[in-house]
Amino acid sequence: MIEMQGIGKVFETQDFQTHALRNINISIEQGEFVSISGPSGCGKSTLLSIMGLLEPASTGRYWLAGQSVDNLTFDQAAALRNLHIGFIFQSFNLVDAMSVFDNVALPLRYRVPKLSAQESQQRVMLCLEKVGLSHRVQHLPGQLSGGQQQRVAIARALVTQPSILLVDEATGNLDSKSGDAVMGLIGELHQQGTTICMVTHDPRYADMASRQVKLFDGELLGCGYTAPKAEINMYRPL
Repeated sequence: MIEMQGIGKVFETQDFQTHALRNINISIEQGEFVSISGPSGCGKSTLLSIMGLLEPASTGRYWLAGQSVDNLTFDQAAALRNLHIGFIFQSFNLVDAMSVFDNVALPLRYRVPKLSAQESQQRVMLCLEKVGLSHRVQHLPGQLSGGQQQRVAIARALVTQPSILLVDEATGNLDSKSGDAVMGLIGELHQQGTTICMVTHDPRYADMASRQVKLFDGELLGCGYTAPKAEINMYRPL
């Protein structure tokens, strides 16, 4: 799914340079569950943003699903991102004025080629059923709990049937019970075959992954395989 060689990222101002990432080499295979952990400011979210084509690398080569992304235009990168990548963010990023249904359907508006209205509706409802929220389709985000909002965000990430799911601190704004429910759902998705790359600061959640990547000061410290240790029970509050 993902192949990175020699990836570096430098943020520049008039006065100085900040090396956020240095010489990152990583591969993620189809069906893997990879966690990325490390202290604050070590480059975790920057690496995920480059993986998700939200920003370019300063140096190195990157292939997504076998395609080089190094010289894509903005529109080409957006199309490839919509085709292959689903995002789950810490802050949910739902549109407050739109219903649950319309929030989940939003990525399909930009899908090329476009789906029929019937197929779009079927996809949205299927994804909402997966996260246990098919009975909330007409609710607004503000009428849901934090855990429910994050599950709507997961449904939105899945609606394009992405090749890989990128998860950035998905439990950061949730209490422990809601966080466990969200992680239980992510674990279920992996068991069903979804490829997942997840940034987390919580060692319990990192231990759910089949492989843990450690970052420190923008460099890889470890990228080994581990047997998943944590098993999170899913709890779906009403």
